[in-house]
Amino acid sequence: MTAEVVEARALPLARLAALPGVSTASGVASVAEHARTTGRVLPVSPALSGLLPAAGLRRGSTVSVLGSTSLTLTLLAAATAGGAWAVAVGLPALGVVAAAELGVEVGRLALVPRPGAEFPAVTAALLDGFDLVVVGPGLARPDVARRLSARARNRGSVLLSLGSWPGAEVELSCRRSRWTGFDGGGAGHLRAREVEVRAGGRGAAARPRSALLRFPGEGEVERADFPATRWGTA
Repeated sequence: MTAEVVEARALPLARLAALPGVSTASGVASVAEHARTTGRVLPVSPALSGLLPAAGLRRGSTVSVLGSTSLTLTLLAAATAGGAWAVAVGLPALGVVAAAELGVEVGRLALVPRPGAEFPAVTAALLDGFDLVVVGPGLARPDVARRLSARARNRGSVLLSLGSWPGAEVELSCRRSRWTGFDGGGAGHLRAREVEVRAGGRGAAARPRSALLRFPGEGEVERADFPATRWGTA
């Protein structure tokens, strides 16, 4: 399986409707009906569900992820495996192989690596038809960010920002981390990375939460126990 890569600069907005999973404004009614019949919350890995107020990604919400592309991709895994469509905008270095190793169904992942000056219009169009829209850091001014979050709420999509996002309902941040697999003498093989993830936000997400997650080299992310001693920062 391969992800469909779209060079937005060479792609007029009118042609976005030709992408699998994309609908235009004329298809909003059917998208809304789909959201009602399939539920208002998109699933996430069980290891992540305790960090989110709805135990998943609520349609219409904006979630920002600070400090981890792996965590952002992991948020897409269960939803795309269940049939949801996702698109990543403004992330030219995003690795499709890495996404697949983290459980993303890359056959349901589209890439718009370089939206350029058309970022607001391209992202708004994608929010009309994709279930999940991931945007790269630093691409939206505060006023644009607010408009795109409003668009996500209206269309029933989930907007995921890799980096801070004004007004995000949920913010996930990666703090301390360590690699496992070494013995006491420094020998061994890297097996997994353990990362402390903290969640906060507004409304139902206002109560702080945290979890220690283990990212294996390949496979689904797992919950881990917090170590008895302190370890380094992420």
